[in-house]
Amino acid sequence: MGREVLDQLVQNAEIARRERMPICQDTGATVVLVEIGQDVHIVGGDLTEAINEGVRRGYEDGYLRKSIVAHPLERKNTGDNTPAMIRYEIVPGESVRIVVAPKGGGSENMSAFKMLTPAEGEAGVKEFVVETVRRAGPNPCPPVVVGVGVGGTFDVCCWLAKKALLRPLGQPNADPTFARLERELLEQINNLGIGPSGLGGRTTALAVHIEWFPCHITSLPVAVNLNCHAARHKEVVL
Repeated sequence: MGREVLDQLVQNAEIARRERMPICQDTGATVVLVEIGQDVHIVGGDLTEAINEGVRRGYEDGYLRKSIVAHPLERKNTGDNTPAMIRYEIVPGESVRIVVAPKGGGSENMSAFKMLTPAEGEAGVKEFVVETVRRAGPNPCPPVVVGVGVGGTFDVCCWLAKKALLRPLGQPNADPTFARLERELLEQINNLGIGPSGLGGRTTALAVHIEWFPCHITSLPVAVNLNCHAARHKEVVL
């Protein structure tokens, strides 16, 4: 059954590429990472508004589903998928790198954060990540890509998990400890037996990506941000 579902997903991806249409109807919240070189000076308008205008045009001209509500409680759709979820980072250099990822809601809803104690260590991190995927079951449309953030503070850790999803699929962490942890987590997750679309099998996750940051001596924050198999992202360097 797992192989059959994977074959259907591959066929769906091929049709989407050939017909130039979404691989999934949920074209998500538009996540945008902007890395701005410190020698760059942007003129001629508001960069945030320019990004939102690009999202507005892309979703309207491309007939993509609009999934953003203007108020989290009143639930009225903005009608153009804005505002985008934008994160700015200042980096060395004189270029601007923009990464855009339409992040589906089904997988986003299965994400989780936990503040572990330092004593729980690596074992606690692994247990939390695997348990998050187990509890998610079929809801995030597996096979998934598992983004994990370790360290930082509450907000930084959650961003690390999101940023991990923007890495090229299967590219290991540069730190050997975290690269090993990625491999071990992928094996444990695929041993859960959830499988493609939750129908059983050994392909529950396509990859585990970890991003990390130093943290307080009393803290061990861990965040898990899941992405369905439609792990879409595109980047450009200006």
